[in-house]
Amino acid sequence: MSTTSRIGWYARRAARMSPAEVAWRARDQALRMAWSRRQVRREQIPAAVSPPRSVHQFGALLPPLTATKVPEEAKAAVVVAADRLIRGEWEVLSVARTDLAMPDWFRDPVTGRRSSPDRFAFQINPRSEHQVGNIKQVWEISRLQHLTLLATAWYLTRDQVYARRAADQLRSWCRENPFLSGVHWTSGIEIGIRLISLAWIRRLLDDWPGVASLFEHDELTVQQIHWHQRYLAAFTSRGSSANNHVIAEAAGQLVASCAFPWFPESERWRQKSARLLERELLQNTFPSGIGRELASDYQCFVAELGLLAAVEAGAASRPLGAAAWQRLCAMTDSAAALVDERMRPPRQGDGDDGRALLLDAPERGSWPSLLALGDALFGRLDWWPRVTAGVASTMIGALAGAARSIPGRPAQRPSRFADAGITLLRTHGDGAPEIWCRLDGGPHGYLSIAAHAHADALSVEVRYGGVDVLADPGTYCYHGEPAWRSYFRSTIAHNTVEFDSRNQSGDGGPFLWLRHANGREISVADTGQAATWTAEHDGYLSLRPPARHRRSVQLDRASRAIDIVDEIDGGGHDLRLAFHLGPDVLAKLDGACALLRWPGASAPGVARLELPPQLRWSLHRGEIDPILGWYSRGLGQRIPAFTLLGRGHGVPGAPLATRLEFLSVGETEKPAIFRSAVSRRVSDSLVSEAREIQTEAG
Repeated sequence: MSTTSRIGWYARRAARMSPAEVAWRARDQALRMAWSRRQVRREQIPAAVSPPRSVHQFGALLPPLTATKVPEEAKAAVVVAADRLIRGEWEVLSVARTDLAMPDWFRDPVTGRRSSPDRFAFQINPRSEHQVGNIKQVWEISRLQHLTLLATAWYLTRDQVYARRAADQLRSWCRENPFLSGVHWTSGIEIGIRLISLAWIRRLLDDWPGVASLFEHDELTVQQIHWHQRYLAAFTSRGSSANNHVIAEAAGQLVASCAFPWFPESERWRQKSARLLERELLQNTFPSGIGRELASDYQCFVAELGLLAAVEAGAASRPLGAAAWQRLCAMTDSAAALVDERMRPPRQGDGDDGRALLLDAPERGSWPSLLALGDALFGRLDWWPRVTAGVASTMIGALAGAARSIPGRPAQRPSRFADAGITLLRTHGDGAPEIWCRLDGGPHGYLSIAAHAHADALSVEVRYGGVDVLADPGTYCYHGEPAWRSYFRSTIAHNTVEFDSRNQSGDGGPFLWLRHANGREISVADTGQAATWTAEHDGYLSLRPPARHRRSVQLDRASRAIDIVDEIDGGGHDLRLAFHLGPDVLAKLDGACALLRWPGASAPGVARLELPPQLRWSLHRGEIDPILGWYSRGLGQRIPAFTLLGRGHGVPGAPLATRLEFLSVGETEKPAIFRSAVSRRVSDSLVSEAREIQTEAG
């Protein structure tokens, strides 16, 4: 980023802050610079570290025989993953690495850049790829979650090789990263997660003969744990940055102050972090349990962090309040309601595959792990999907003790989360593959910068048997590739309508939205045979002339079809309507009709997509100038996928009708006159209903 661009970004960022936040950030920056004299350099670490003068005791331990309760399949998966680590093999954010036998804590394998380990942390710009490379790759290993997995393997097998490797790497990290030296001291979220890892490494290695000399009898390790908590006590995310980062900071501080109550400040740190976590859990989530960032991955991440901290506090006989536990339970209940039949969550907003703690093999996935943990801590409800216990749910559940009874939990599976503007239309369990449709009719994101939101108002996400058909494209990257970052969170990258080649929300930088398009649900109804939804957003009212987009969607369960009707209030604008297909879906376009097939997917299927004939339709896949036709399975991954793009002009009173009909294999044609009659009838019905409700609402 050039100096001019950087100055411009800072100006835009400051414009999204309150005067109080500007003052706090100025104070914070001055404090950071003043702390330069507190930096500890690697040459100041003695070759032989003396034991600490005081005797320390670790916090709560796992109950006896916990290891015997871990399912054998989960145990075997951990051992396989740990053996890969012993060979130095690990996948880090889609990059296959072979250097994990003893990693270089500062080298980015993507760009090959290595940041300076001796530079004062607050003089490093972690967003600069020139300085640090791909910072997500560098930070991920230093979360030390691969060491929690090695410690888990020791706990389950008592094989010394896992404990010794974990101990060697932990000692290496502590020596290479003294206080405020290097990039690993630039982010509070990383420090909070690392504290959680340290607590669980110590807990899992408790019976290993070398654990005391690795932790409480090692002056450097004790000092590192103190440095981490001292940092979090001084620097806390606030204001427009108080999203999942502040949750991680508070959770890490609370876990550490309970697990390592070794310092004069420990009780003060515990009380402060508990209050902060309780307040921010309520601030960061809707009462329904949906995360206010409206980024599905971060809802799971925040729930994991909160549950880990709450369990740790309870094990230390310092429980969190009832309101925090109720909200954490709501987060797990809403997660159970959101997933499709294959336990896949929505793909709304940003996602970076982040985990609060890694005790299971990574292949298990974060959402199945969260639901298994919810089952252990609260008990699954009758409508929940079936969940299988894993290592994490068994161990954390054992540390927590008996499941908690939370009043007011939903008796039936919710399909609408009105406070978040999320509605699900889905078929019922009739033996056929589930049709699952997520609709977005809510706010843009959380706080003034909405850092992890996408410009996706009124977008639809449709799956067939858990297979992406109309797909949310995902995230792909955060840093280093601005054109790709902009595309994956743009309006045209989502299944909605773009006006005049502009995003619905104003983009000010990779994690900065200057103007927010907010949606409003107008009606949601379900008769059993059909479910309907209508919503609108205000993102294009700033155009001249002002324009409003209203969308109605109906799922007809009997015909296994989804109808989408887009109305445009305000003419004269160029429109682009995009439908992005999942990577398993093949497409053949004929005029305004596309035949879709996914023969090689887990639930093979065929569908016909009738498109609005007023628009000129084209098919795109894997294009880069401009970027179009891509899908990201996870951070760092992108693969080509088909996109159907319609271009034209908005005409008030002339709705755009789209029909997605799932067919029996071999059924590809129906008479065109029948199809058009059905589309006209459904379109007219949805438009009429939406207008009546709008009139009644004034």
